[in-house]
Amino acid sequence: MKQEIDAESNQRIWVSSTEQCVGVNNSLPECVYIHRRQKTYGDNYQETIRMVNQKSATAEIGFSHEDFAALLDKYDYHFSPGDIVAGTVFSIEPRGALIDIGAKTAAYIPIQEMSINRVDAPEEVLQSNETREFFILTDENEDGQLTLSIRRIEYMRAWERVRQLQAEDATVRSQVFATNRGGALVRIEGLRGFIPGSHISTRKPKEDLVGEELPLKFLEVDEDRNRLVLSHRRALVERKMNRLEVGEVVIGSVRGIKPYGAFIDIGGVSGLLHISEISHEHIDTPHSVFNVNDEIKVMIIDLDAERGRISLSTKQLEPEPGDMIRNRDRVYDMAEEMAAKYREQLKAKQQGEVAEAVPAAAAATEEEALEDIPAAVEDIPAAVEDIPEEEALPSAQE
Repeated sequence: MKQEIDAESNQRIWVSSTEQCVGVNNSLPECVYIHRRQKTYGDNYQETIRMVNQKSATAEIGFSHEDFAALLDKYDYHFSPGDIVAGTVFSIEPRGALIDIGAKTAAYIPIQEMSINRVDAPEEVLQSNETREFFILTDENEDGQLTLSIRRIEYMRAWERVRQLQAEDATVRSQVFATNRGGALVRIEGLRGFIPGSHISTRKPKEDLVGEELPLKFLEVDEDRNRLVLSHRRALVERKMNRLEVGEVVIGSVRGIKPYGAFIDIGGVSGLLHISEISHEHIDTPHSVFNVNDEIKVMIIDLDAERGRISLSTKQLEPEPGDMIRNRDRVYDMAEEMAAKYREQLKAKQQGEVAEAVPAAAAATEEEALEDIPAAVEDIPAAVEDIPEEEALPSAQE
C-alpha cells in the first residue's frame, strides 16, 4: 500500500494492488477505486485507472493515515520464497500474468515459470479469474512485487512421483526426443531423463531412436544432483528374464568381443559369456574362439534382474574339457544333455543347502532359549582385555 498525490484532484490517495476502495484525505473508503497493472516486460511502467465516486468523496470522518496503515497491516500476510499460496489470475500479459495472492502489490508470474513444459502463450496455462496454487520464487522487488512460479510446483511433484516409481521398481515408457554422444534423452513426468548408450539395447544407430517409445527402468533418481538416469536394457532384460531360466540352453549371436568375454544377443537382449566360462581349458582371448556374428549355443547360468545382467556359459556344455576349442559341433549336439545334468547338480546343491539350513535354524532357536537362563556365576573378569578394534585385525586395504 502506497500513498500518492492524485495528479488531477491534487488529493492524497492510498493505492492498493487490486480493485478495491481506498481513502481520500484521511477519509474512509467508498470514494476511489483503483486497479493497478504493473507490466514487467519492456520498459517498466504502471498504468492506473481511477473511478471516483463523487457522492462519498465529501465524506469526512476522523481517521488518520497511521490508523489506516495499521488497519491494512492487520490484514496483511507475510510471504517468503518457497511458500506455496493460492492466487487468482486477474490480468494476463503477453509474457506473463498478474496474480492476486492477498499481498499489497500484485504478484507476477513470467511465462517461463508457468509450466515444466514449453509454453508459447500464457493462455495455454492460465485463464482470467482462475484460482490455483503458486510457488513464491523470489522476495519482493523494489516495487514490493513478488515473483511466482507454477513450474517449481510441477518439478517438486514430478520428483516425488519418479521416486515412488523407482521404489515400486516400475517399468515406464517414454519417447526419445533427442540423442547425444553419450546416449538418449527422454521425458519422465516432465523431467528430462538420460539413457546411457551402454543401457540402450538396440542395433539401431542412436540417431534413429528419436521419436521411438522405449520401455525403461530407473537406475538413478537424485533430485539434489538433478540426475534422472534410466535403462532400456534393464527393462528388456527383466521382460526377457520372465521367460528364461537358469540352466536353459538358448541360441544367440555374437554381438561384440572384448578381452574379458563375448556379448551374446539372445532374443533382443545381451548376455555376457565371460572368458572363464568359454571352456575348461585356458584361452588367451575370446577372439581365438569366436567371431562377431557367429551363431552359438549357450547356457544361462545366472539371471540378475536388479542389475539387468544375464550370465552365460559354454564351458558347462562341454562333454570333455576343451571341446569348445577342438570340437564345437559336439558341444552343440550334446548341449541339451549336458544342460540337464547341470540342472540336476544345481537342484541337488540347492536341496543340500536347505537341509543344512534346517538344523542350523533349530540350533539357533535352542541358543535363544538358553539365553533366557540366568548366568550361574556373575561378573567373571575377562582373561584377556579387549583389543581395540583398530589393532585387532590388519586392514584388508592399505
